Amino acid sequence: MPDSAAHATALDLVDWTDGPAWDDFVASAEGGTFCHLWGWREVFGEGFGHPVHYRAAVRNGRIEGVHPLVHVRSRLFGNYLVSMPFLNYGGPLGSEPARTALADDARRLAAARGVDLLELRSRRALDTDLEEVHRKVTVVLPLGDDADHLFTKGLKSKVRSQVRRPMKAGMEARVGPECVDDFYGVFAEHMRDLGTPVLPRSLFHDLVRVFPDRVVFAGVYLDDRPVAGGCGFLFGDEFEITWASSLREFNREAPNMLLYWGLMEEMVARGVPLFNFGRCTPGGGTHRFKLQWGGDDEPLPWYQWSEDGRNATPNPDGGFGLAVRAWQKLPLPVANTLGPWLARRIP
Repeated sequence: MPDSAAHATALDLVDWTDGPAWDDFVASAEGGTFCHLWGWREVFGEGFGHPVHYRAAVRNGRIEGVHPLVHVRSRLFGNYLVSMPFLNYGGPLGSEPARTALADDARRLAAARGVDLLELRSRRALDTDLEEVHRKVTVVLPLGDDADHLFTKGLKSKVRSQVRRPMKAGMEARVGPECVDDFYGVFAEHMRDLGTPVLPRSLFHDLVRVFPDRVVFAGVYLDDRPVAGGCGFLFGDEFEITWASSLREFNREAPNMLLYWGLMEEMVARGVPLFNFGRCTPGGGTHRFKLQWGGDDEPLPWYQWSEDGRNATPNPDGGFGLAVRAWQKLPLPVANTLGPWLARRIP
């Protein structure tokens, strides 16, 4: 092949700057998720102050693949390059050659930046030499087009009973952007009780501004007091609930069950066919909670690389037991002051 022809078909890896073109590609790419959207560049780059690398594989001037990466680093928790941090998915999109090239490109960037760990939270398998790990799964439930049928025929009797329990206690579910601060109040207290620093309130207000047609907030209320809350995203034919919490003092009334059911009803009304429960650890309590609704597991093939053998980003099960117990004892105002500063450094 002449050199000119070889050059014409070369795959170039570049830093991309055209947001609308990027999002058009993500919307059409197999395996694309809301986590790949251009808006996260603003949320994490400007809002959190993390360096972002939105890489594209281009052939003959046209996008053939894209890959968003965020560099999260701190002296306390370490140095990570992640696609995508704080979220459930990421990894390269596009043709197989483009995805392989972008995964290799991410490894080169990770080595150049001297990170402790590169982690690609892919939802699709990649043809790459990076190590594949299976620490997480998600659960996906087909909703159908009739909420009453889903409730009476799709849910087990035990689940229906648990949904009715908070209703009988006088609780009601609401969905809308006006729930954002009520969600955050419940979320912050729940995270303190778990012993985990809470993400900043500003993140969720940024989501309303950056993704007004995709982000969905919901709350469960008892006499106008928020007792459970959730935040998730619409993309394609799927809704994913990404963050969900309820107040521990109301565990017996199970407001989280009404939260999930309220969101399912909302998605059926909007014509969204799939409900995604978000990532969890296989076999854990959260996994069992999600499976009880009748959905199916979807394994998540994540990929990683580390020069020193690190195999995970910081998490409560990774040697932070003493810190978790100490955090659980903090007064809520203290946890809510310190937590956001720490959480934005834990990918």
